[in-house]
Amino acid sequence: MTPTPAPTPAPAPAKLQEILAAHKLWLACEGGKRANLRGADLANANLRGANLYRANLTNANLTGSNLTGSNLTGSNLTNANLRGANLRGANLTGANLTNANLIDADLY
Repeated sequence: MTPTPAPTPAPAPAKLQEILAAHKLWLACEGGKRANLRGADLANANLRGANLYRANLTNANLTGSNLTGSNLTGSNLTNANLRGANLRGANLTGANLTNANLIDADLY
């Protein structure tokens, strides 16, 4: 069995906002960069209403995070830990949730 890599430290709030702003530009084809939060520790993060369309959240720790109304369409959440996350109203259309932990996640 392959060991799970240690999570990447949580980005500082300003850095997370910078990543999300660059992702927004990328989505609008105005430069920027696709959000790569692979392995990031985002436990208890407030990502309410965030546009994470096609973002890479592989192995991310989103335990207890607020993702209410967020757009996760086409995002990669493979092996992500979403335990206890609030996903009310989140759009998960086409998201890759392979081996994602959704225990106690609020999907309604």
